[in-house]
Amino acid sequence: MHNSKAAASGSTRSPGSKPGGDSLNLPPPIEVDASTKPPLGMSPADFLRDYWQKKPLLIRNAFPDLQSPMDPDDLAGLACEEGALSRLIRHDRSDDSWSVSHGPFPEEMFPSLPGADWTLLVQDVDKWDVDVAALIRHFAFLPRWRIDDVMVSFAAPGGSVGAHVDQYDVFLLQAVGHRRWQIDARDNPPLAYRDDVELRLLREFDPSHDWVLGPGDMLYLPPGVPHHGVAEDACLTFSFGMRAPSSAELLGDLVDTLTAEADDALRYHDPDLAPAADPGEIDAAAMARVVRALDALRGDRPEQLAEWFGNFITRYRSAVEVIPPQLEEGEQPRSRIEIEWDLQHGGRLQRHPYSRMSWRRAGPAAVLHANGESHPLSIDDATLLANADVVDGGDYASLGEQGRDCLIELMDAGHYHLITEEDDE
Repeated sequence: MHNSKAAASGSTRSPGSKPGGDSLNLPPPIEVDASTKPPLGMSPADFLRDYWQKKPLLIRNAFPDLQSPMDPDDLAGLACEEGALSRLIRHDRSDDSWSVSHGPFPEEMFPSLPGADWTLLVQDVDKWDVDVAALIRHFAFLPRWRIDDVMVSFAAPGGSVGAHVDQYDVFLLQAVGHRRWQIDARDNPPLAYRDDVELRLLREFDPSHDWVLGPGDMLYLPPGVPHHGVAEDACLTFSFGMRAPSSAELLGDLVDTLTAEADDALRYHDPDLAPAADPGEIDAAAMARVVRALDALRGDRPEQLAEWFGNFITRYRSAVEVIPPQLEEGEQPRSRIEIEWDLQHGGRLQRHPYSRMSWRRAGPAAVLHANGESHPLSIDDATLLANADVVDGGDYASLGEQGRDCLIELMDAGHYHLITEEDDE
């Protein structure tokens, strides 16, 4: 492992210096060792202040003694599943061409792949594998609604997806094998794309830093940093990507929501109209009225905006819709009293892996947002439900009446699956 250009870039610190500046006013380092303070090598507050959406950071030993929760065969098997979002990217070095194919893939394809220069990527692996999902808890210093998914990639030696940029924050954790990462951390790097490949690859890429990451090492990249990863040997990389809707996506969804709820009586009006100097002109006064008409649609209602955003962000980029449980013919749904009895006797409610929940304050109470739906609750109940992947009998008993009603409603909608002691046997 090496850092070939960090010293030349002026990004390192003197021994003993700390992130956040010191008496010499040196910039924070671009490489740290987290052996004694995983996973960031510093406090979350220091990381957020000095690096988050500001500059890259290579974190050696972010996960010391990491044992990968999955192996390449597991990933290949997942890529064969209907409903898994998978891609296979191949690179032909002879003419620098790239090809992309999408899963699900037949099992017999994998033994026929060449020994080098291809990458298998599967998104939302945390929704399929509880051990991969458990890694997300190490990022609890971030709002949970900001974390999108864990994408896992297996690359044969030389495998890559090309030099590119992401428009969201990402943590790249090396789980198995070694991958060489090159990044361009300079200001205003060239960002033009190639027009001869279906991937969004950079036309020019001139790295400022070059590292080889081994198991347990992690690279943080803020949005817009050009990077290129190439497998040194057969390797697995876990990518923790953030949810970062574009302004256009935010505006489009907000407009759709406001339009659906708009009072048809809200219209352009001009009771102050003066005789037209030129009947063919759209004058400044008319444009001012247009702005007022749009402002009337949006209104000055912070609660309405908060309600919209909570619903939007908990359904944004959801690959699977949560639906009510499907019963067999003649099967009766379990009654509430039966569910409560099960919870009192060791049962638990496991949240659906694609169920996204967040809460926000609404005056003295709260609103729980679950995949685009709002549920008024107490702050305590909303906090419990938003943060618990599993609800047991003790949790259920601690909920208020409104919280218990909400939980049963969410279960009926498919957000939770009841696991009894019999299921564990």
